[in-house]
Amino acid sequence: MHDGCSGEFKSGQEIQQKLHSMGFQDQFMPMPMLIDCEKCGESFDMETFEDECPKCHMLYVVTPCHAFDAANVKAAGVKDSGEG
Repeated sequence: MHDGCSGEFKSGQEIQQKLHSMGFQDQFMPMPMLIDCEKCGESFDMETFEDECPKCHMLYVVTPCHAFDAANVKAAGVKDSGEG
């Protein structure tokens, strides 16, 4: 079920899967975090545990246990527009 804060993730996709399995992706972080998008360079405030760059739609994720440090935030790919 839940392995607390001891879980280690190698990729943003792994973090994203964990967030979705627990239903935390849309929950607000304790404090917004300034993120520099690695794809387009835009800076934005990450407010939820899964958030996206407003310019290029790259998704960024972090687990609730690790939301205290931007170094724990990982890119999880460009958001699917759902079209097509």
